[in-house]
Amino acid sequence: MDIRRALPADLDAVARIYAREAREGHATFDVEARPMTLWRERLDASGAGDHFLVAEHEGAVIGYATSSPFRPKPAYRHTRESTVYVAPGHQGLGAGRALYDALLTALAADGIHLVVAAVALPNPASLALHRACGFEEVGVMREVGRKLDRWIDIAWLQRVLD
Repeated sequence: MDIRRALPADLDAVARIYAREAREGHATFDVEARPMTLWRERLDASGAGDHFLVAEHEGAVIGYATSSPFRPKPAYRHTRESTVYVAPGHQGLGAGRALYDALLTALAADGIHLVVAAVALPNPASLALHRACGFEEVGVMREVGRKLDRWIDIAWLQRVLD
């Protein structure tokens, strides 16, 4: 498996991974695919702490990780929100951990102080991944989203990098 910076040629595969979760899963509160323009914007983001990585296995993109601003206010500039998705059939095989290790290393090199992640519940595998990567749970927001005919909680996790 190779972890590398995402390229324009990877965007279709990334969009498919996300679209499947938007339509069928609860890890995102989107309910339909994002337009390709949003993926291109994410790829083109070049500020400190903006990263878009992919996991490639046997020539196919099997997962991705991104970091983005936590909130648009200046005092949050040292905090980033992270996202990791791995395609079905490749989960539990180390891709998520490899993506997170690379992402956290890049964020630390950028001088980012804190990384936060929101995990829709239940998702024991994602919680285990975040804990294994040094995140700690800091709270749960109850029934914050409604999808697939049910209310969904999210757990907030954080990791201090410096």
